[in-house]
Amino acid sequence: MKIKNQPKERLMLSWADLGPDKYLSDKDLQYAVKLLSSCSHPYIYKITFATANESSALVIRPFSEKGTLKDLIYKAKPKDPFLKKYCNPKKIQGLELQQIKTYGRQILEVLKFLHEKGFPYGHLHSANVMLDGDTCKLLDLENSLLGLPSFYRSYFSQFRKINTLEGVDVHCFGHLLYEMTYGRPPDMIPVDNFPPAPSVFVVSVLESILTCEAMKNGMPTVSRLLQMPLFSDVLLTNSEKPQFKIPTKLKEALKTSKECIEKRLTEEQKLIHQHRRLTRAQSHHGSEEEKKKRKILARKKSKRSAYESGEEHSAKYSNSNNSAGSGASSPLTSPSSPTPPSTAGALSIPPAPPPPPLPPAAPPPSAEVPAQPSPQPQVTASRGALLSSIQNFQKGTLKKTQTCDYSAPRIS
Repeated sequence: MKIKNQPKERLMLSWADLGPDKYLSDKDLQYAVKLLSSCSHPYIYKITFATANESSALVIRPFSEKGTLKDLIYKAKPKDPFLKKYCNPKKIQGLELQQIKTYGRQILEVLKFLHEKGFPYGHLHSANVMLDGDTCKLLDLENSLLGLPSFYRSYFSQFRKINTLEGVDVHCFGHLLYEMTYGRPPDMIPVDNFPPAPSVFVVSVLESILTCEAMKNGMPTVSRLLQMPLFSDVLLTNSEKPQFKIPTKLKEALKTSKECIEKRLTEEQKLIHQHRRLTRAQSHHGSEEEKKKRKILARKKSKRSAYESGEEHSAKYSNSNNSAGSGASSPLTSPSSPTPPSTAGALSIPPAPPPPPLPPAAPPPSAEVPAQPSPQPQVTASRGALLSSIQNFQKGTLKKTQTCDYSAPRIS
């Protein structure tokens, strides 16, 4: 944009709709956006004009010929198209160590200032840092008021320990420091191994933010980062006094909005965590090894069930036989002649007399002939005859019986 009275002075206009994290009332939002133009800080880019309505906001800033920190890293011209500037860089090279230390210290100072004021930011990345000589200045402070999603939200939403806007700012600073050091963003998060860096102090800061252990334990505070050797010895030459007066009523509204933003982040992280657990479980149970294990267990289970059912059937059969055979023992019968059921008060039928014994063979001299066992009674009546005799039995026809010894004589 150009001003009619000052055609040489160029301005930049940015406009955006409201986002999903907009929790301020329309009245508080309009007041907070207008208040941004009164903010004065050596590392915050000046806002010329700002306004907001029920659906969007508009902000006007001075245009910088040097461009952003991302333009410096990629050796690009600010006016070139996005794809030409960043998507196919001719040379990937990080900044010098002194630039990394100075820019990093300046960015941490402004983050500390905003956190102390209770002003949520959450939109730190290399394209939101404007260069003014040797000084870094933050852009887009209004994004958090409008509820716009963070540039790195897809990264920190996967880690449940990064659940505050202060932690989000520190995590975003880790991405920015990596990009300043190596000339490109990290390939994946968390980072396990870091390439050679200009200083071991740079790697120590990156390890405290971007490693797997850091994600599990939580982000360090901005004050802790300022005390680390990489930034503690940097001298700041700018003497401008920061000024940003926020009324008490607006501070309470900003605090409530910050809590709502963090709550939505926590809920989203919980859903992502549950989805990842479900995906891992499905992948595990769908593997070939698990399928083989389930088949083996199914075979063992079927065999065990068959064995248990066989035992149960055998037990039932044994119980039925025991109940049928309880009481006095029945005489021996042939397979075709089962034992008839016992009748109360009925007398037992004497067995038929056995045939006479055969004469024994002559034993050899001086040999003792063992005693011949008495022959067992044999039942020759068929099943029909036995049943008929039982039915026609009359007690008056019985005669007294006489005991006879049918054993064979012993030969000595």
